[in-house]
Amino acid sequence: MKKSVNKYLVLWAAVVFTGLSSVTTMTLADDSSDAKQKGSNSHVGHFRHVVFFAFKEGTSRAKVDEIVKAFGALKAEIPSIIDYEWGNNESVEKLNEGFTHSFLVTFKDKAGLEAYLPSEAHQAFVKNLKPHLQKVMVFDYTAKG
Repeated sequence: MKKSVNKYLVLWAAVVFTGLSSVTTMTLADDSSDAKQKGSNSHVGHFRHVVFFAFKEGTSRAKVDEIVKAFGALKAEIPSIIDYEWGNNESVEKLNEGFTHSFLVTFKDKAGLEAYLPSEAHQAFVKNLKPHLQKVMVFDYTAKG
């Protein structure tokens, strides 16, 4: 970010002091190619599977940790998963509706999710999860830039 700001300051000075109006256009085009090279939109078009869990009252911390670990292990078992991350709710807005855990699973495309859902590994995970789950929310989408 700082590099971009400095680049714009130098260009602004060049435009002001030399009257080169074409420099700005050239720089904006260069800036967009820099973003592409850095991969800022590297996941555009990938299919995202976002899952939120609220565990039943009384579910032990050890059981929750076991479930989180098992969810993460699916990445190694299911080739269509290209990325995985999770986290606990930290919202200061308190609008999480009781959901405490969020998981983001990325697939190359929707077909990857369609292969994942009925897989033996996913079905075994769900069977282990269900007795401890108060509620779940799932949101799937194709990533846009």
